[in-house]
Amino acid sequence: ARLVASARRGWRRACAELYRRYLPLVHGLLLARFRPAVADELTQECFVLAFQRLGQLREAAHFGAWIASIARRLRGPDPGRELALDESIDVDDAHADPARHAEAAQLLAIIRGLPEAYAETLALRLVEGMSGAEIAQMTGLTPESVRVNLHRGMRKLRERIGMPGGSHEPA
Repeated sequence: ARLVASARRGWRRACAELYRRYLPLVHGLLLARFRPAVADELTQECFVLAFQRLGQLREAAHFGAWIASIARRLRGPDPGRELALDESIDVDDAHADPARHAEAAQLLAIIRGLPEAYAETLALRLVEGMSGAEIAQMTGLTPESVRVNLHRGMRKLRERIGMPGGSHEPA
């Protein structure tokens, strides 16, 4: 809440700290819906909008849930177009293994195909490395909801990639 109050007064350090803290949340939510290059661009757009509209935030302590709602409402370019696998790979590291990038892109595409609640929590956990408690605290979800979403999402992910532990296996 203090950071939000300072950011409202135009303090750049407060804005930078809010950005640093909430970057994984916003980026993860957008990765759950868009390919990485688009998610990167929309992440920047989300923060610009949030800082422009900071005066509209009623409860400073709910910044995470508020910026998450902004991220969820952003629209990417041509949202109805299916991406070919090679279009979804964004290789920034010249030394990266192309096969690993292809595998990661394929997994992200599968995650994006899951129900939104599962895709979001999986992207936050698996891609952004957030703990269940961090996801709950930043999004405003209850810890139990996060646990359920992660458990069900992992089960569906395993099922879709053909790993043991999907819903076709006994519990």
